[in-house]
Amino acid sequence: MTRPRSIPPTARKRRALRTATLTAALSAALSATVLTGCGTTNDTARDGKEAPSSAKGFPVTVDNCGTRTTYEKPPARAVTIHQHPAELMLSLGLKDRMTGTAFPDSAVLPELRKDFEAVPELAKKEPSFETVLNAEPDFVYGGYGSAFAKNEGRSRKAFADAGIDTYLNREYCGKKQVSMQDTYDEIRTIGRIFGVRERAGKLVEDLRARVERTTRKVEGEPAVPVFVYDSGEKSALTAGGRSLGTEIIELAGGRNVFADLDDVFGDVSWEQVVARKPEVIAIYDYGGAGNVERKKKYLLSQPALAGVPAVRNKRFVVVPLTATLVGVRPSHAVGDLARGLHPERFR
Repeated sequence: MTRPRSIPPTARKRRALRTATLTAALSAALSATVLTGCGTTNDTARDGKEAPSSAKGFPVTVDNCGTRTTYEKPPARAVTIHQHPAELMLSLGLKDRMTGTAFPDSAVLPELRKDFEAVPELAKKEPSFETVLNAEPDFVYGGYGSAFAKNEGRSRKAFADAGIDTYLNREYCGKKQVSMQDTYDEIRTIGRIFGVRERAGKLVEDLRARVERTTRKVEGEPAVPVFVYDSGEKSALTAGGRSLGTEIIELAGGRNVFADLDDVFGDVSWEQVVARKPEVIAIYDYGGAGNVERKKKYLLSQPALAGVPAVRNKRFVVVPLTATLVGVRPSHAVGDLARGLHPERFR
């Protein structure tokens, strides 16, 4: 039987406060703004006869991966686990609401580097439950499902019992299809939780415009056949037709040669790769030292792949894994990939 974890004094105080205000919170929740964290987002205005909330636009209720949370006011001390939630929050100008980050797994977007470095790093990988509690957050935003790994003591229930609200990136809500629309919906949802809806709307507009500038640049060009190499040697793990990576490739003027794979990711044989003759290989970069070079070396060393156009011509495009995850990066990735597929259009 697992021993119960002790709850620090700060967490006990938060729990006492939440208990003291339970009646008011339940009453307010009946007329709360309702958001859907894993799908479409809907707002319902409160009845004007009700008492005004403590913050404009609040309370807000969010349904996220089966967990419903009512926010009476914006979170003030957020911890992000994994890099893409941190970059999303920083892009919304929320550095002053962040008390810690964890698990940086790629170079930070240049325009966010200074702000990112100003937020304390709690751990190089997923932090322990106790480490997160020591940062005294009122909100934890996880990027991968492992952020709230039950077997490591970081379940969403454990945080809730400590009086801390949680949110998991919608990509890990069991979605069977991930799209660019998910990135925009995620931004708007976080914007609503933190009371910065206008900023979120502006950020979405800017990211859409970035993508549209790229698609106009490559318009009319033949789609370049692209193979996504995530990992693997006996077989290759690649992006399937339900992945955000496939949509990024298409917007960049390419064609995923495994778009017919009915999954977000899947294993394919090297014989299939050879048969589909990709002209460019998009290598997913996990951020570790030498990660990309090892993958290139492997691809170039295999005699069976020597006739593949992308290998023969050494046409590799590096795509940070974070650029293919629901957040602010995918819109940037469209332009970066397009430059590798259609360099003549960007000279």
